[in-house]
Amino acid sequence: MSTTIRMPQLGESVVEGTVGKWLVNVGDSVKQDQPVVEILTDKADSEVPAPQGGVVTKILVQEGDVVQVGGALLEIDTSASASTAVANAAPAVPPSSSVHRGSSAGGLVTPAAQAAPAAPGTTGNGNGRGSAAPSSPSVRKLAREQGIDLKQLEGTGDGGRVTRDDVLRAAEPSSGAQPPSAYSSIPPLPPKPAPQVQMPAAEPEPRSAPAGARPAAPAGSAFKLPPYIPRPGDETIPLTRRRRIIADHMVFSKLTAPHVVTFAECDLHKTDKLRRENKDRLKAEGVNLTILSFVAAACTRALREHKIMNARMLDDAYVVLSEINLGIAVNTPEGLVVPVVRHADELTVRGLARAIDALALKARDNALTPDDLAAKTFTISNPGRNGNMVGGAIISQPNVGILRTGEIKKRVVVVEHDGEDLMAIHPVMYMALSYDHRIVDGVDANEFLHRVVELLEKAEFSL
Repeated sequence: MSTTIRMPQLGESVVEGTVGKWLVNVGDSVKQDQPVVEILTDKADSEVPAPQGGVVTKILVQEGDVVQVGGALLEIDTSASASTAVANAAPAVPPSSSVHRGSSAGGLVTPAAQAAPAAPGTTGNGNGRGSAAPSSPSVRKLAREQGIDLKQLEGTGDGGRVTRDDVLRAAEPSSGAQPPSAYSSIPPLPPKPAPQVQMPAAEPEPRSAPAGARPAAPAGSAFKLPPYIPRPGDETIPLTRRRRIIADHMVFSKLTAPHVVTFAECDLHKTDKLRRENKDRLKAEGVNLTILSFVAAACTRALREHKIMNARMLDDAYVVLSEINLGIAVNTPEGLVVPVVRHADELTVRGLARAIDALALKARDNALTPDDLAAKTFTISNPGRNGNMVGGAIISQPNVGILRTGEIKKRVVVVEHDGEDLMAIHPVMYMALSYDHRIVDGVDANEFLHRVVELLEKAEFSL
């Protein structure tokens, strides 16, 4: 009996995905729930499991194809043996209307790299098997980005498992010798006198082009980008898929939204005291009570009161959103991601702390789903333990605002006691709110940030 495995709905906002890596071949026996293919989206990478066991008879799409939700991926025979399936397997059908070549909508997702050829002097699979040695999803993703064929690797992990270090070693050049540069045979040009250039009076400054495109100065500009000439010791690092998505997103946001940044100083004395009084009790319950969770709670209350900060821009209108979904920026070894706490305004500080901790753990384990990264309405970014005093963040589209917290430092502040001004040492944090000036005015942004500071300084929170 033949069963067709189709592209699943990987998230409520996902309508298509790119076939990144086939994990099976025609004739392979698969078990129920065994991953058969890796699917890439602009939010997260996922593995599609087999709904039931059988033998792969047809692979209907190729690596790099973009498949709509519901499109056919492969067929398995739930009753055939592997040898019979190989003998009777029909050639793969041409891609249907649900499949197209190239990048996905928006140009953010690039096709997966093809497998690298075998090293000179080797034949067949380096591990002596017809399939790759066992490896984790993150290792397979790294290998795909580096153009490494896992079938050519001998795993050094337990049971022959391919590790991250195995992939990185395979990606290194085989020798320390640098290939000859195309510029090495070009003699240096003699110096020329600097030309006298009359700059236009109102010439716009050159803008950065999207990642992957060659920057170009505006027409008529005297500025020309100098070419890159390789030098000994330079290291060229290709953009990973995630880094390219981040780059494109950042450039799009800066070119689209007129950013304005406003700053505030926040005395965290009362909030920090409340945290210290409860952190051990909540830690015993598995809750990591951080200042970030209090900042999130203050933002949700301020967003309910200043709804313009919880909006998104359309072509000729804007929408004030009813849901408050907080995006929390998390740094991972592969780059920044922004998982989302849904309905954050319905959670207490304890609930926010638990949700933020769970999402951060999933992000670092590369286990986020597309739904974990979708539908944010406002974003919070923090510098981590080794941060800096203050910094303005780029707005995460399609939001109209992002709050970046700074490093918490003990500083001398002036406090009032019994009608007198006294000096005290309190934990202080600077915060920066970046907002989209197309629809958010300075008054609205300042009042929002003032309210966040007020809530944190009064520490009137429900745990």
